[in-house]
Amino acid sequence: MWVVRVVSVRGSHGLHARPATVFAKTAKKFGCRVTVVSDNGSADGKSIVEIMMLGIAGMSTVTIAADGDDAEQAVAALATVVEG
Repeated sequence: MWVVRVVSVRGSHGLHARPATVFAKTAKKFGCRVTVVSDNGSADGKSIVEIMMLGIAGMSTVTIAADGDDAEQAVAALATVVEG
């Protein structure tokens, strides 16, 4: 079952290299499938490169979706990364 949450990207720099790395490393801690969706498309939430290719700007919104046994925990943890 998919768990989906729309979150606001805090900060003016968006998901550049450092936050994208933290996001992907956090996503890799979970067994579920993680997808990030922005206005520019979608990406594997466990891939730093794919996340960065979305060009997610600061003060925008993204959708975090996860599917698997630990999807709820993953989405909660990843929302904290993006909003924190």
